[in-house]
Amino acid sequence: MMTKQLTIPFVKLSSADPGSVLELEGGRFEVDQVNWPQAFPYAPFCYGRIARTEDTLWVDFRVSGLDLRIQNTEDNGRQWEDSCVEIFIADPSGNGYYNFEINPLGKILACTGASREGRKARPAGEMAQIIRWPVVAGLSAGEWPGVQAWRVCVGIPFGLIGLDGKKLPASIRANFYKCGDKTAHPHFLSWSPVLTPQPDFHRPEYFGELLF
Repeated sequence: MMTKQLTIPFVKLSSADPGSVLELEGGRFEVDQVNWPQAFPYAPFCYGRIARTEDTLWVDFRVSGLDLRIQNTEDNGRQWEDSCVEIFIADPSGNGYYNFEINPLGKILACTGASREGRKARPAGEMAQIIRWPVVAGLSAGEWPGVQAWRVCVGIPFGLIGLDGKKLPASIRANFYKCGDKTAHPHFLSWSPVLTPQPDFHRPEYFGELLF
């Protein structure tokens, strides 16, 4: 299987409205791989834009699909059970990988570790460094049937993913996901295909390549 690749452009962002610059200049990716079509055929629309500044990796997700679910109103909860978008990034040192799982409120589960088991949640001080820009105003905990649209943008400091913004490698390995384990229509989509018998996003061997 050919490795998927995506270039991360350098941009200058306005802190007041990073989404406009990302829309115009960010690299676009589609989260559209339905890896388990027999068990989980539903595929909400999900795409994103990615870019970098001197010290931060920016990812802007756009979603439209059935049955918006928001139950986790604090960081490091069970975000994957909500309507959720995710970024998994391999540690450039080869020591495991990082996961960032984000719901429509911009609440994030962020952990580190070598595999699915025994992952370590990031402490509050590190979580506070992640910039969140949930775009849909007025959202709160609840469940909404029918087609709903939402968007969330995050800025992850390079230091939180083992990188130095002044000495970036040629590339890193990563994958983007869209899930909603406890929504009315459970789904498990990815950017780079995941070739496992059952849904499993904790598989770095299927990550694609992000090019600096």
